Amino acid sequence: MKTLAGLLLAMLLTMDAGCARTDWIDRTLVTVDVTGTWYGRNAVGGGGDSGGSFNFDLKQQGSTVKGLLQYRGFTGQGDPSGPIEGTVGGDVFRFRNTRGSLEGEMTVNGDEMIGLITISGGRRPLSLQRVDPSSLPASPPR
Repeated sequence: MKTLAGLLLAMLLTMDAGCARTDWIDRTLVTVDVTGTWYGRNAVGGGGDSGGSFNFDLKQQGSTVKGLLQYRGFTGQGDPSGPIEGTVGGDVFRFRNTRGSLEGEMTVNGDEMIGLITISGGRRPLSLQRVDPSSLPASPPR
């Protein structure tokens, strides 16, 4: 009886250890590279804010991403433009600006990213395309 209990315990521990490795791999596996320039237009605010365009310049090293976000067309306080930091796990890019006023989670598929951002207290959809930086629209005068 002790032998059977020991054998069952050993099998249970082996199965549990195998599952832990799979979950760890799934969380840390990096299957996409977000390095480059990404552009998208979106209606961001409420109360008459007609929205504008997002431009992300990103550099990825391993699963860590750093870059710069420029938001054009922001008419309210708390412009989300500035440095951003993030991570990539699998095909998901999670990021936030360094001031904490914007965060997002995007699913990457080749040269497209689709997901949600949280800005100005609300969650909104955002779609971005990887682009050649020379094709971006000119900056409006400030």
